[in-house]
Amino acid sequence: MTNPELKRTTDDLTARLKQLRDSLDVPSKMAERDRLMDMQGEPGFWDNQEKAQKIIGALKTHNALLKPYEEVTKATNDLAVLVEMVDEDPSMEPELEAEVLRAADLFQKFELLAMMSGKQDGCTAIISIKPGAGGTEACDWAEILYRMYGRWAQSKGFGIEEVDLEPNQEAGVQSVTFKVIGEYAYGFLQSEVGVHRLVRISPFGSGDTRHTSFAAVDVVPELDDTIHIEVNESELIMQTFCSGGPGGQHQNKTQSGVRLIHKSGVRGESRTERSQHKNYDNALKLIKARLYAIEEQKRMGELAGRYDAKGEIAFGSQIRSYVMQPYTLVRDERPGIEVKTPQIMSVLNGEIDDFMQAYLRHKTERQHKKK
Repeated sequence: MTNPELKRTTDDLTARLKQLRDSLDVPSKMAERDRLMDMQGEPGFWDNQEKAQKIIGALKTHNALLKPYEEVTKATNDLAVLVEMVDEDPSMEPELEAEVLRAADLFQKFELLAMMSGKQDGCTAIISIKPGAGGTEACDWAEILYRMYGRWAQSKGFGIEEVDLEPNQEAGVQSVTFKVIGEYAYGFLQSEVGVHRLVRISPFGSGDTRHTSFAAVDVVPELDDTIHIEVNESELIMQTFCSGGPGGQHQNKTQSGVRLIHKSGVRGESRTERSQHKNYDNALKLIKARLYAIEEQKRMGELAGRYDAKGEIAFGSQIRSYVMQPYTLVRDERPGIEVKTPQIMSVLNGEIDDFMQAYLRHKTERQHKKK
């Protein structure tokens, strides 16, 4: 006879999968995927390259959710068969136990994707990092965070594209904006919005006094052409500046860098392109993405939790603390998200999935309570 615990786990996985299937309306998503695949097979599909790329992008987004669903569905169906086989032949129970663990792992991965059901969760993420209180140490801290997200993205097979970087003269960065390109990049990285606090012995001063540094992280989705955000030029102030490194023969002496300031106070900057026109387009895209994100957060009632709603990047506004002295600890400071680890170097090397998953679970629970 099958181990009762294994049988309960199997039944529980099946029930939870059905619940997720219904809440996500998986059948309609499958129908939409079939429609997109039919369009891809039509004659002349590649005649309109822009339209074709949109269809392929939409298909990839659907498959990012549906393929894990199909994998876990097959695994749970196989479990039901194995349970019957074990009832007849108890010697097969170790095989059932291994398959239960595999199915549970597949379900956990699918459940995580299911939490990212927002309209833009599947998009490329645009991340901006700006140092706050803490001087040179804060600039260095901002660069450490930049490296942390880069290593996380690399571990996921995501791409990185720099949009804007202003180096600090002594160390670190005055600001940096970059894209993380991959399926559900924004869905994962939305958890990082807010102030990040670092406590350590300063590498730039004398003595062994602890120093506290702050840096603000902002994350918005890169908008596709299906979302139209109107921004009138009369609502923008444009500033230009020389872009490039700190000096020398490679310094770009033309005013190619562009800073756009919207009447709402939202800013967008770009200096990585040689062309002022391209930098203008990049800055405008960033303005539109930020305006869209603000409206979405207002709709979701989440704006009050962001650092820019408080207007400060300093003590008391942090979402996460990273402590290197006198002990090592990384702790999420948001109410209801109880995640902490002493493995600070692992976290700074990009191992931040636990924090992301805790945020997504908490967000999903809050949304369910509102319904």
